[in-house]
Amino acid sequence: METYIILLLCLAAFFAGFVDAIVGGGGLIQTPVAMILLPNLPVASIIGSLKIPAFSGTSFAAHQYLKKVQMNWKLLFIMAVVAFSAAFLGSHLLTKVSNDFMKPLLLLVLTLIAIYTFTKKNFGQHQEKNLSQKKQLVPAILMSICIGFYDGFIGPGTGSFLVLGFVSILGFDFLGASANAKMVNLATNFGSIFLFVLKGKIIWAIAIPMAVCNALGGFIGAKLALKKGNTFVRKFFLFVVILTLIRFGYDVFWT
Repeated sequence: METYIILLLCLAAFFAGFVDAIVGGGGLIQTPVAMILLPNLPVASIIGSLKIPAFSGTSFAAHQYLKKVQMNWKLLFIMAVVAFSAAFLGSHLLTKVSNDFMKPLLLLVLTLIAIYTFTKKNFGQHQEKNLSQKKQLVPAILMSICIGFYDGFIGPGTGSFLVLGFVSILGFDFLGASANAKMVNLATNFGSIFLFVLKGKIIWAIAIPMAVCNALGGFIGAKLALKKGNTFVRKFFLFVVILTLIRFGYDVFWT
């Protein structure tokens, strides 16, 4: 593999880690870049290899958040177990079928997310206090199944979907949502990695250098999010959602 290709992949991994640490969705950066630079490789091998840097960056970001943000460990444990299993199944399906039919649906979902976040100014600005753990449990499990399966099957945007779910469904503010979402995202990444390792789909020559760069981006991104606070995270979330919307719109209408 050409050196410049690895360098470009590492650059994409750094920015992916940076974005993912703040609001999630780093896969929306490194996945399209990898698809363009590695056109002759099977999709499952590319996605499988990208799970290693995704896990690396999320781990470093999660470590930073753990120092400053309170975690709901009981809820997170249940969500992580469910999300791991769902991601494993999603990755297994990815090795069997094409995922192109998902793009129009994602385009619609992201459009609604962008409109809602932009128009509802207090969305995710304060922690909701009226949701008991009992009320959170069922929607949290359903969210873990859906997003976990999606992450294993397709992947890009998972972090953003988790943040959105923690905010709109479970009542977290954006900073708390970003922190707790990282822990669930670790579980989904690990579920996919477990499957792809068993299937021999990971290309370690690109996965390892990208993992180092993604981790560095995640470390810097988490530091910035903690320093700038909730309003910054909300604005960054909206920015990433709009870019994601443009990307999926291009895929659906022009490719």
